[in-house]
Amino acid sequence: MSAENMLQPQIAKNDKLARLLIGVVSFVIFTAIVLLSKIKIEANLGFDVHIFALINALINSFVSILLIAGLIAVKRRNYILHKKIMLGAIILSVLFLVSYICHHLFAGETRFGDLNHDGLVSDAEKSAAGSLRIFYYIILGTHIPLAGIILPFILFTAYRGLIAEFPAHKKIAHTTWPVWLYVSITGVLVYLLISPYY
Repeated sequence: MSAENMLQPQIAKNDKLARLLIGVVSFVIFTAIVLLSKIKIEANLGFDVHIFALINALINSFVSILLIAGLIAVKRRNYILHKKIMLGAIILSVLFLVSYICHHLFAGETRFGDLNHDGLVSDAEKSAAGSLRIFYYIILGTHIPLAGIILPFILFTAYRGLIAEFPAHKKIAHTTWPVWLYVSITGVLVYLLISPYY
């Protein structure tokens, strides 16, 4: 018997309930992010609120490392280690969501190239940012929609693994893993590019 077959289901299979819960959770999180991105709370927290953005970048870095480690573990057929690593990546992603929402609530929107922090990017500021501004918006333009799309895929992939349906888990992971890795890496890149304008 392979190590894969020795892994027992961690939760009972209930596809109907799983679809409902994953759909509701994904919708609520997506809606909260969209709505909260338009709200800014003016509050003195006693520290630089952009610390949340740094925390986001650090979490994304760790998630990227865990995703690569998870792939290595599964390629080596260390399925128990793979499960632990991937659950760790999911937990970190939940912490990321909390920090992300906090950053947008308290810091508001930052525009790339806005050197004087007036919320507008003048022609002179665009010129100073140069072609890096175009690169930033290309990265951001792929990062945001993929970040919104990937959440239910991550949850379905985890669900298939937790109910020990490994062929289905592996099949969906072929799509989920590279997109999730791209989102986490570009999240760090977005931070590095936009942080000089905080």
